[in-house]
Order: sequence, then C-alpha cells, then structure tokens
Amino acid sequence: MDPDETRENVVPGTEESLDTADVRGYDFRGEFDFDAMLQTYATTGFQATHLAQAVDICRAMRDDDVTFYLSFTSNIVSSGLRETVAYLVREGFVDVIITTSGALAEDVIKTELPFKMGEWDADEAALREQGINRLGNIYVPSDRYVWLEDYLYEFFDEFFAEKQLRTPREFSAELGARLDDEDSVLSVAADNDVPIYCPALTDAEIGNFLYYYKQKLDAPDGVGIEISGDYDRLIEDGLLADETGLLAIGGGVPKHHAIMTNLFRGGAEYAVYISTGMEGDGSLSGAPPSEAVSWGKIKDEGERNYTQVEAEATLVVPLLVAGAFAD
Repeated sequence: MDPDETRENVVPGTEESLDTADVRGYDFRGEFDFDAMLQTYATTGFQATHLAQAVDICRAMRDDDVTFYLSFTSNIVSSGLRETVAYLVREGFVDVIITTSGALAEDVIKTELPFKMGEWDADEAALREQGINRLGNIYVPSDRYVWLEDYLYEFFDEFFAEKQLRTPREFSAELGARLDDEDSVLSVAADNDVPIYCPALTDAEIGNFLYYYKQKLDAPDGVGIEISGDYDRLIEDGLLADETGLLAIGGGVPKHHAIMTNLFRGGAEYAVYISTGMEGDGSLSGAPPSEAVSWGKIKDEGERNYTQVEAEATLVVPLLVAGAFAD
C-alpha cells in the first residue's frame, strides 16, 4: 500500500489555530520565585491548572467578602493540615466550619498529646498488640484515647449541667473555649466566634464516650445531642448572606451539608473542591461541583466560579493557602 494513502489518517493536520495560552511551566534558571512558580501552574496543565483556578476563585471570594464555608474530614486534622486550618480561622478568613466528629476528637487530643509519624507498610497485628492505631503513615497510640475519655467525662458534666439537650455547635463552642492552643481549630474558632457544625457528632470517640457516660456514669436523664437546630441555623444564616463561597476539602457529610444548606438560597456563588473521590461510583464524595450545579447547590455564574482539584489534600492545600490567603 502506498504510504501516502494512510498519511492523512496518521497526520491529518490542523485547519484552525488556537488562541489559548501556550503550555509552559516554571523556569528554574536564576533566582527562585515561589509566587512566579505558582502562577505558572495555570499553564502547566492537568491538576496544576485546576489548582491555579482554585487560587483565583479563593482570591475572588476574598475580594467579594463572601461568607466563607470551610468543610473538611477528620484526616485533615490527623495530618499536619490541622495547623493550616487553624491559620485560616485565626486570620479571619473562615466564617463557617463543617466537619466530622473525628476531627473534633483529634483536635482535642493534639492539644496535649502529639500524633507520631509511622509507616504505610506495617505489621497491623503487632501494632494492635502495642496499642498503636494507624492512620495511613501516622500512628496514634491508644493512650491518647484513654486521656480523651477522662477529659470528655469531665467536660460532659459541665456541658449538660444546666441543659440536657444540646447541639453539636454548642458542643464545639464550649469545648473550644476550654482549650488554650493556637494550633487548635476548636480553640481559635471559639476565640473568633466561628461556628463549628458537626452533623454526625456521635460518629467517633465522642459518640463512644457519650454512650458510656450515659450508661455507666449516672448522667442526668434526657442527656443528648439534637441536630435539627444546627441545620436550621445553617440554612437561615446562609439566607442572610449576600454571597457565599465554599472550600470543601474531602467529601462526605461535611461537604454535602455545605452545599445542601446553600441550596435554600439558590446556591453558592463560589466553590472549590479538593478531592480524591471517584465520580464514577455516583457518590457525593466523588461528585464534581458541576453536578451540584444541576441540583441548584452551586450557581453557574457564566464564568469560572467553581473548580475541583483532584489531588490528595496534604499536597495541594498548603499551596492553595500560600497562593490565595497568605499575603
């Protein structure tokens, strides 16, 4: 066969020119400039470009002085991102936090006892015998939870003393007010009057120890956690906001609470997701912001007002904060 007969299939050529930016990364020759490097993410491609979009959107949220929602899962507090979240709250960038019970428990523990670096590839049975719990390559000795149990029993006595039915938001606020740690999310949120919502407060050690408190320690009758009041407040405060913006780190209940309560106001004006969730399984954790647009939970403003960075949070959240918040 004549090669010319197949060449057009292999190299068809291009009839139209593209007016988009050239793909180009950072030039490391000369003196290093972090800001300039971060700016080149926009033309690096793949997830670097999504991160550059996230930086731009977060800057726009700041410029528009939106009501800023930060949602995250407990592994963020397990890791060194705890200090990053505390920075955002301490500096006044965050108006609303929505998180998980594990995040609250681990935040309290870290005010007194550190988590330790470990290994991904470990002898799990041996760790169990040693009383060490593994979170990825982070180790949490079980004595941390023994300490937390005693701490929470004392707290429960005070928390339920005058009012037996409380909300997770009240729990977070009063717990944070007891803590004195500038790296504690609970502590800096209490200091700055930033509400922390935890819809699934019983889904971790807090729930375990509340169960024992009620069953074995002669807790007052009627002691419990009521969640609908917090949901009402989230909706009603959102309705009063001029504009809202979301930074959702991870998925699950925190992410959905953030977007669902914004549905009542016609959707959030801005959204940035950082996620490793897979869209193909149809889960909320893997759903991109464009899916939330179809539900009315995020607005489509006709310009780029939402994006998703498909990456593990410890890799990209510090870069996002450096580019959009750490002036």
